[in-house]
Amino acid sequence: MTDNSTPDPSDAPRNFPPAHLTPADGAAATIGISTEQIEAVSAQGARKGRIFAWSLWDWGGSAFNAVVTTFVFTVYLTSESFGGEAFVSAQLGWTLAIGGLLVAALAPITGQRSDVSGRRKFWLAVNTYIVVAVTALMFFVKPEPGYLWLGLLLLVVGTVFFEFASVNYNAMLAYVSTPRSIGKVSGFGWSMGYFGGIVLLLIVYFGFINPEVGLFGVTGDEGLSVRVAMLISAAWFGLFALPVLLAVPEYHAPAKVAREKVGFFASYARLGRDIAALWKNSRQTVYFLIASAVFRDGLTGVFAFGGILAAGTFGFSAGEVIIFAIAANVVAGVATITIGLLDDKVGPKPVIVASLVGLIVCGLAVFIFHDGGQIVFWTFGLALCLFVGPAQSASRSFLARVIPAGREGEVFGLYATTGKAATFLAPTAFALFVTLGGAQYWGILGIVLIIAIGLALLIPVHAKQKQLS
Repeated sequence: MTDNSTPDPSDAPRNFPPAHLTPADGAAATIGISTEQIEAVSAQGARKGRIFAWSLWDWGGSAFNAVVTTFVFTVYLTSESFGGEAFVSAQLGWTLAIGGLLVAALAPITGQRSDVSGRRKFWLAVNTYIVVAVTALMFFVKPEPGYLWLGLLLLVVGTVFFEFASVNYNAMLAYVSTPRSIGKVSGFGWSMGYFGGIVLLLIVYFGFINPEVGLFGVTGDEGLSVRVAMLISAAWFGLFALPVLLAVPEYHAPAKVAREKVGFFASYARLGRDIAALWKNSRQTVYFLIASAVFRDGLTGVFAFGGILAAGTFGFSAGEVIIFAIAANVVAGVATITIGLLDDKVGPKPVIVASLVGLIVCGLAVFIFHDGGQIVFWTFGLALCLFVGPAQSASRSFLARVIPAGREGEVFGLYATTGKAATFLAPTAFALFVTLGGAQYWGILGIVLIIAIGLALLIPVHAKQKQLS
């Protein structure tokens, strides 16, 4: 007898009709593991891709740090073609000091406003490509005294907007990493900057500056080799800045920490309230932020004026400056990794203190024995580079130990802000000592003084702190 009754829907298989398989479901079924494992591996792969894309901005940024502000353009700008060595060096110092003051006035709220607007990546792009354009315009700075002020203007504009871009770039660190990997990811980006600088300097040196006739028939006539290097640097930065803009999603603050938009001047009032709260709840952290802002600017000064001193005081040729730059980046990169291993064993503060003492001793040695010629700069100049990376890395580690999960961006953003606010100290001290001493090598004492002040401010800071609330 045939049963013509309507089938009960509850009798149908529970997986009927079957759901569409996702790529993760299909992969899991194929290799016999759970979908959750597939999705976790996929997410990890995506995160690694974003980390690499993010770090390529540092790789590209080496064009401005290594080629423009340290070892090629500033050395070119302080050559005899633009005027007296001491005069031009002092003007460079004062120009960078003005740029630092502009950064100090504006950078503290740049990151804050991009966070609130949810357009952090947009402003990273705007500021980055202003730097790219300014770097390309340096091609028009010919080796004549009349072009000095154009070169200085482009340098200060590029410096200011590079710092603004760096604020947004550094603020993305917590977004591409996790609380457990923030130091590792930051260090990876830092190393990419060193190695990117090495590669670009090799290209510039062997492709344009060292040969009598370089690539595309470029020669040193009218500074053409250096000027073309500026075009190469602009293209380098513009190209390697693209991955972070394409691969890393825009940041949007979670609802629980989102803040309302305020006006430009009201942003300063908000910043003041945030700093006051930190002062009340974690004063030792504030002391560290102040100390690190000072000595980090001294560390920046070591590289910013190293190439200028090599060429002006120690008679390095443009090619020899680049060879020294490559060696300096290698030493700094290797030392950062090697000495950084001591951080977990002895703590970050001893590493910072030892590095700053080493920098002061080597800096004084360069000043005292400057008459010894190039061997003095090769010896003590590279020794200076030996201590720069570890001091920077350990500074980040010191702060990371007191940051609770969920506040990395806030506190590291303040760390970046205080550093940018002090960027006028080393250029001002360098220019002041050159002016008082009447010779370029006196500027070394200005850099040493800033590092010594930073060390003095750091020593009273407690190495062990309670975690921020």
